[in-house]
Amino acid sequence: MSAFEVKNVYKYFGKTHALDGVSLKSEEGKIFGLLGPNGAGKTTIVRMLSTLSKPDKGEVYVLGMDVTKNAEKVRRSIGLAGQFAAVDEILTGRENIEMVGHLYHLPRKEVKKRAQDLLERLNLAEAADRPVKTYSGGMRRRLDLGASLVVRPKVLFLDEPTTGLDPRTRLDLWAIIRELVQEGASILLTTQYLEEADELADSITVIDHGKVIAEGTSDQLKRQLGGDVIEFQLSNMADREKALRSMDEIGSKKADFDEETLMVSVPVKDGSKILAEVVRALDKARIEPASLSLHRPSLDDVFLSLTGKKTDTTEPSKHHSKKGRG
Repeated sequence: MSAFEVKNVYKYFGKTHALDGVSLKSEEGKIFGLLGPNGAGKTTIVRMLSTLSKPDKGEVYVLGMDVTKNAEKVRRSIGLAGQFAAVDEILTGRENIEMVGHLYHLPRKEVKKRAQDLLERLNLAEAADRPVKTYSGGMRRRLDLGASLVVRPKVLFLDEPTTGLDPRTRLDLWAIIRELVQEGASILLTTQYLEEADELADSITVIDHGKVIAEGTSDQLKRQLGGDVIEFQLSNMADREKALRSMDEIGSKKADFDEETLMVSVPVKDGSKILAEVVRALDKARIEPASLSLHRPSLDDVFLSLTGKKTDTTEPSKHHSKKGRG
């Protein structure tokens, strides 16, 4: 049985097609990565799967249950942690988690036990009886995750759970997500941090403008690009057009240019053989690059190739680029 399935779903908001015939499916016990730029439709899918929204057309299932016809049963089998920590700042951390247990009508003793277990697991035990308004952003995010785990969900929806967190807190949450899967949970993870999907997801679907544009494992998506990527950084913007023209006969595809970092990315079939050719072309064009490197395609490269844009929340690096020409 699949953990969840979306079958040819359409969702409209006025004239906007938020989802335009989307289909996706994930097996139980897996982490399903859902990638896409802002406005692609990721959160709309999560809202449908978690019974917060209904499709205009198509079918949505969780653990074999139609979410429209069996919303109450579905809610008892799922957990949801959204983009923003949905916690009450006035209550303590313990009270927040216990409140969720009471809303699900769990026995009082069981609620207290689960709350304590979760607080310890999420490294919040020492702050359990402090008001949440004193918590850091990372603590609030962990508490929100804890609240979504009170009912021990079989399927957990995580909508950009690590956005805005520091690297250490993000790694801590990754560890917790892996533990949950080892214990039998199935997870849908939406993210704009490509290294997060690369690290965690068993399979990945990329959507843009409400449509599925690619799917597969991380390695399968990278192989779609083929070959390697040669990158060099210009010393000044004035060399942009000259540099791009010099790569026209070298790359397997048109070169990309990042206006923020002045980085030129050139997809090539065999980087080790082509690297010397790139150096000669730059020398002939009288361009002295500030840096030059060769690397295998990353999910960043895949995302750029598929959507024509870099992710909005990923911090700029030499591997993230904006479309220049082509």
